Amino acid sequence: MSNASSSPDQTQGNGVEIINISEMVRLLTQSMGQDPKLLKKTAGRECCSIFRVPPSIMKIHPEVFRPQILSIGPYYHGENHLEMIQEHKRRFLAVVLMRTQAFNVGLDDFFRAIHEKVDRIKSCYSETIECSNRELIEMMVLDGCFIMELVCVVGRLVETPDEDESLFQLPWILNFLSRDLLKLENQIPFFVIQTLFDLSFPNNTSRSPSLTKLVMAFFDYSIQRTEWDRYTSNKGEHLLDLIRSTFIPSTNDNNNNNYDDDDTSNSGFLQCIQPVEKLRAAGIKLKKKKDAESFLEIKFSPKNGILEIASLETHDFMSTFLLNCVAFEQCYGNYCLTHFTSYVNFMGYLMNSSSDAEHLRDKGIIENYFGSDEEVVKFFNDVGKGGFLDLNRSYLKKVIEDVNEYNRNKSNVQWARFNYNYFRTRWIFLSAFAALIILVLTVIQSFMSVFAYVNPPLQ
Repeated sequence: MSNASSSPDQTQGNGVEIINISEMVRLLTQSMGQDPKLLKKTAGRECCSIFRVPPSIMKIHPEVFRPQILSIGPYYHGENHLEMIQEHKRRFLAVVLMRTQAFNVGLDDFFRAIHEKVDRIKSCYSETIECSNRELIEMMVLDGCFIMELVCVVGRLVETPDEDESLFQLPWILNFLSRDLLKLENQIPFFVIQTLFDLSFPNNTSRSPSLTKLVMAFFDYSIQRTEWDRYTSNKGEHLLDLIRSTFIPSTNDNNNNNYDDDDTSNSGFLQCIQPVEKLRAAGIKLKKKKDAESFLEIKFSPKNGILEIASLETHDFMSTFLLNCVAFEQCYGNYCLTHFTSYVNFMGYLMNSSSDAEHLRDKGIIENYFGSDEEVVKFFNDVGKGGFLDLNRSYLKKVIEDVNEYNRNKSNVQWARFNYNYFRTRWIFLSAFAALIILVLTVIQSFMSVFAYVNPPLQ
């Protein structure tokens, strides 16, 4: 038996396994000293902002999280289906270097600037980056310059050297590039792009557009917004976070207060809001919020029972953006506002059936480009199931509280339910009125029959 303790596990002729305890102890002890790679122990720090999408969200629509034509950063680097755009990155870098030669900035300057930030770059990713520092620096320069050149050409800070440039002439390519640049797993730190931009335009004055403004101008072709200028001072950990931040409402009315960690009322249970049909039965009217700064704006007026919700266009690009913002908030929620998670859950509560979605569509709150109302309902309900949300920390907490309180007020609800059940439409009203007439005539007929029996006519 002494030999068995120092040799690998074996099986005797009679089938009995000889277990090498010493080897087991050695291997397990060795593995205990290794840092995790798929989710680093430092992934919970504020510096870490680029994550793998949580499995509960990834399974909803996997295709909206994986890049279709463009790889940015290490997570999808080198995949075969992304090779087409990869071939263009070196050509874009060459164009940038031709321009920077005028002020003696070369490729070595780019490499040195990124080399100084290698450790900071690695800390931004939740997974251990397996490539060497040399490969990482080259990847950051290629990807960062590609993004920079894209936004500079679209923002007209520079002219494309080739009028027939395919990436700008084929609309489908720009559309897919925009989507891929807003996917959580497909990011590089914003400070990398900013560093390369500052080297490429050292004489950039206050009159020239900033990198943030150029990025917003680029995504304006995909996300129709007004007054982007008010957000040019926004900061973001990466492109997704930057564009996401422009949708966070700046309004400070009582219905949209951000949660407060020190609020002692957060310990109570907050009930979910009821679906549209039940809210209407309780006398609550849903209206499209006018002059909204963002589709995240929602307001409830307890005095008149009006729930105002800003309009949202539901199409493929917006669904991709929404899901990736939710995934980011699920991972980075300790350091950012979780408005997108709160919003999709709120809309999921409102839409329990296709008739709920239909009413929101009729009111102009939902502009449905998905197809059927059932698809809209399924989308919001699936997203709501995939993420964690503490309603007490939601920016819509006050709205939900006020709506639920209005629902519990019987004096508001009783007449509203009667009105909803019998006067909701002209045809329901006519049917109810006809039934009432029949009931009255039946009562009169019964009364006349009884009266004739009790007081028969004199003969």
